[in-house]
Amino acid sequence: MSLAFLFPGQGSQAVGMGAELAEAFPTARAVFEEVDDALGQRLFKLMREGPIEDLTLTENAQPALMAVSLAAMAALAAEFGLPVERAAFVAGHSLGEYSALAAAGAISLGDTARLLRLRGAAMQRAAPVGEGAMASLIGPKSTVALAEAAAEAGSAAGVCVVANDNNAGNVVISGAAAAVDLAIAKAKELGARAIPLNVSAPFHCPLMQPAAEEMARALAETAIQPPRAPLVANVTARPVLDPDLIRSLLVEQVTGRVRWRESMEWLAGEGGVTAFAEVGAGKVLTGIAKRIAPDAAATALGTPADLEAFAKSI
Repeated sequence: MSLAFLFPGQGSQAVGMGAELAEAFPTARAVFEEVDDALGQRLFKLMREGPIEDLTLTENAQPALMAVSLAAMAALAAEFGLPVERAAFVAGHSLGEYSALAAAGAISLGDTARLLRLRGAAMQRAAPVGEGAMASLIGPKSTVALAEAAAEAGSAAGVCVVANDNNAGNVVISGAAAAVDLAIAKAKELGARAIPLNVSAPFHCPLMQPAAEEMARALAETAIQPPRAPLVANVTARPVLDPDLIRSLLVEQVTGRVRWRESMEWLAGEGGVTAFAEVGAGKVLTGIAKRIAPDAAATALGTPADLEAFAKSI
């Protein structure tokens, strides 16, 4: 079995996430404490107790989701003898790319928490609430081409691009609010369903350039080591090990397209991966993996029971 660990992105947060892991495993609890110390914040208390409105704030959700993923990975290694090196590759969706790098030892846990806090705040500063928008386009297997046509139509009213190519039937567009509205109208005309997303900023589009510049400065001062398992990067859908290239791709990722469908196709094809394990909160990536690579095993690892069952299965 060739394994890839996957790490979820924003939207998978929920009040109570990580609580079972912390109760069951001292190694998981230590991860939450280290993240709290790095941020100077009682983030884990917010994760356990809410309110969800505060947890969903980008600057909180991003480090919180990373913390759950890293807590689960710590337990996998310490309690079940499954370190990250057991995987052929790691990959993460948007902020999950930082989780993947931390899990693979490329960036320290404390630095990853601080980078994600900055990333969330910088993205919010880059586009004031209400000026940008995102929408999910649901349609046939040609949804990527349809989304690109809709985004091109929307561009008549401002910035509008494909932000997340998640799978063949689910593509997210992002940009100026008026441009996304125009793109939604075009997408419906072309036969897709369009669902406006409840987000605080238009992620992964050129409007995020000020955030990319902030992240470039922060990443320039951050130590990055070669990951212990190759990272399949969001913006290239190909594996990378070189720290300098990882640094530049993380900057590019802020404004660039998340090529998740292509990443998964590469992993299941040239990468030879036969099993995917989504580590952390939610099951979004597990569902996508099952659609893109139906012959591969896919499982979500978010609770102690999940970890135990997975360890027994391999």
